[in-house]
Amino acid sequence: MISDGDDSSRLAIEKSLWSEKYKRVMGLDEVGRGCLSGPVVAAGVILSPDADNRLYRDSKELSKKEREKLAGRIRREALYSVVCQCEPAEIDRINILQASLSAMRKCVESGGDPDFLLVDGNRFLPSLISHRCIVKGDQLSASIAAASILAKVHRDRLMKTLHKEYPFYGWNTNVGYPTKQHYEALQRYGYTPYHRLSFRLRTSWSIRSKE
Repeated sequence: MISDGDDSSRLAIEKSLWSEKYKRVMGLDEVGRGCLSGPVVAAGVILSPDADNRLYRDSKELSKKEREKLAGRIRREALYSVVCQCEPAEIDRINILQASLSAMRKCVESGGDPDFLLVDGNRFLPSLISHRCIVKGDQLSASIAAASILAKVHRDRLMKTLHKEYPFYGWNTNVGYPTKQHYEALQRYGYTPYHRLSFRLRTSWSIRSKE
């Protein structure tokens, strides 16, 4: 069961911005930067000042069941929500940091019309929209926490779908992160079209060469 506790502090930043007449504050977060395979996924969420947003907290603090439940609530109750991603080929081309920032920028440009951005971390791309970078923002901002939940749920589902295509790597459990099973499968079967070749995969040949 999800406990609301005293989570009002996670809305302090939003409340301050709402009091300054900002109406569409978008929280931005991404997941999957440290993975060997799969896209990096970002989400943007604009919470309604009238809704009870106290439940939203860092996705890493939640169980899978809690994340799934809250993701549905976010989609229903947020003024706007969106999920965007950058594929492994783009990660290899521009590097993982730039790909993460690019995925978040795609969220901003997706049509939600935000007037202020709250960005998890300490970096963001130049923007005409006012923004604030917040280190550990998913612990300090309900909007960023909501974005972290959506991004995590979306990416986990995607990797479990890709697992059906390539079941050797354990993506149904490790969702693309480095694990013993993942590295052992890379050694035995090679890399797939979903792997990031700019990362240290500990293998130099593709699964396609075995087909």
